[in-house]
Amino acid sequence: MKNVPIQVSNISKQFGDVRALDNVSLSVAQGEMFGLIGHNGAGKSTLFKLMLGLIPPTSGTIVVNRIPAAHGNFRDVRRRIGYLPENFVTYDNLTGLEVLHLFADLKRVPRAECAPVLDSVGLGHAMHRRVRGYSKGMRQRLGFAQVLVGKPDLIFLDEPTNGLDAEGIHEFYRVLRDAQSRGATIIITSHILAEIQERVDRLVILSGGKIAAEGTLAQLRSQLVLPSTIEAGVQPGCLEQVRGALAALTDVTLQIETGAEGDVVKVSCQAAQKIDALHMLTGMRSAVRDIVVHEPTLEDLFFGYGGKHD
Repeated sequence: MKNVPIQVSNISKQFGDVRALDNVSLSVAQGEMFGLIGHNGAGKSTLFKLMLGLIPPTSGTIVVNRIPAAHGNFRDVRRRIGYLPENFVTYDNLTGLEVLHLFADLKRVPRAECAPVLDSVGLGHAMHRRVRGYSKGMRQRLGFAQVLVGKPDLIFLDEPTNGLDAEGIHEFYRVLRDAQSRGATIIITSHILAEIQERVDRLVILSGGKIAAEGTLAQLRSQLVLPSTIEAGVQPGCLEQVRGALAALTDVTLQIETGAEGDVVKVSCQAAQKIDALHMLTGMRSAVRDIVVHEPTLEDLFFGYGGKHD
């Protein structure tokens, strides 16, 4: 049985008349990359603060590395946690290396770790420059670097790729996977759902302070039963042949589009019909030039489970 470093049990949090979290329970296994998504006001940041022991719950319990978040010894647990808030702010008059020295001292780890960490996030060349001269992306890298100081067992990341370009995002997840490979447990929240959907091992969708759905991406797809879409590129003059064959299938929706490369037949169907549709299309090789299958994305699932735009 896997170790469970985070156990949230029947947590509720009230701020005056506002119930930010309502009877939330979840667990995160050691070494998981766990996604936490939801619209603004869904309770993500509140849950983060509760798991970090920064605020107390109204009711329920949170245990992190076998220590209750309300326990007096939780300060020692927190030193083994890396946390990147949505907006990382630090002292502009310090250099990047000095900022990491500050965090190393707070975590009681050797300052000698800091320079290699800055190298790993692509800031080795700028470690002696003052932070006031850093771009937004460089500041975000610096925030990620302070997370990694001390090789934390638990990593909490709130919108961690804000300000990063495509190369920066790729490097960020590479470093994050390295941390996961040594056993770190990672909890990540992001508004860019397409970015995390193939990277998290499991996820929770929060809505109105409650858990709307929980599981792997495959489990959420099967629970919600959203249709898949198959796009078939059709050879010139073969549209009626392909459309006629697909029309024999039940419970599918067909849509015809004409693009620069010719006609495309889009088949929308449930999982039970997907294999039949693909079998039919692959059997018409002289009429079909290309086949692309689109499964429901995390964004589709988010809105299907009651999510909404911010």
